[in-house]
Amino acid sequence: MSDEEESDTGQVYQIGVEGRLDESWSDWFDGMTISPGSDITTLAGAVADQPALRGILFKIWDLNLTLISVIRIGTKK
Repeated sequence: MSDEEESDTGQVYQIGVEGRLDESWSDWFDGMTISPGSDITTLAGAVADQPALRGILFKIWDLNLTLISVIRIGTKK
């Protein structure tokens, strides 16, 4: 495993998408917390590595949701 891959392990992300998803989608998004807002839904939680993050982004693509933001907010504790 490279140093770059190790630095991505266990990161916490906040992902914003346009539209409303309710909390029932949490399992489909690998247990991320889903917080629906009026126009933007926020998904937040720990992501194991970059391939797992890519999988979540592909699921957003598959649902035809508009991606607003992807922010790494910390390291999994």
